Amino acid sequence: MKTDIHPKEYRLVAFKDMSNGHTWLTKSTLNTRETEVIDGVEYPVFKVEISSTSHPFYTGKVTLVDSAGRVDKFMTRYGKHMENRKK
Repeated sequence: MKTDIHPKEYRLVAFKDMSNGHTWLTKSTLNTRETEVIDGVEYPVFKVEISSTSHPFYTGKVTLVDSAGRVDKFMTRYGKHMENRKK
């Protein structure tokens, strides 16, 4: 294994889910421009669009894909090709 390839300057960074406002702290080397005060301490903040607290797979709000619509879309694109192939 290679030595000295990982950064040494880890610090606590706040990650904020912009869709629901959930914030959590973890160590990271990200450079950020914004800061946020959490429990009286100022941390650099990195904003994310979606996380495990808002992703439909993890929250159980998964929407079913209309498979019939997908088949219709396929047939409109490739239907003529399939008809010519049968002949």
